Amino acid sequence: MAQSPARRPLAERILACVEAIPSGQVMAYSDVAEYCGTRAARMVGQVLARDGGTVAWFRVVRADGSCAERVRAEQLRLLRADGVPLRGDRVDLRVARWDGR
Repeated sequence: MAQSPARRPLAERILACVEAIPSGQVMAYSDVAEYCGTRAARMVGQVLARDGGTVAWFRVVRADGSCAERVRAEQLRLLRADGVPLRGDRVDLRVARWDGR
């Protein structure tokens, strides 16, 4: 299904934001949405599920630092390899959250 022209710019902004997240840091879905000028955090997840294979999708986590259930094991493996600080199976957002600057 073709993406509507109105949504394409948002998807491109989301992918650019995720691509810019430095190694060892993360953003929450809501952080990415805010950075991209929207409140549509679920859209961030949809874009990453559909088009995120070209960016470090694993650097985007839930607001509580947990991973998406369907990719949890792979995401945790990639986060560990990336040097992201974890507390158990959650990202330590106090240390690892990137503010986009």
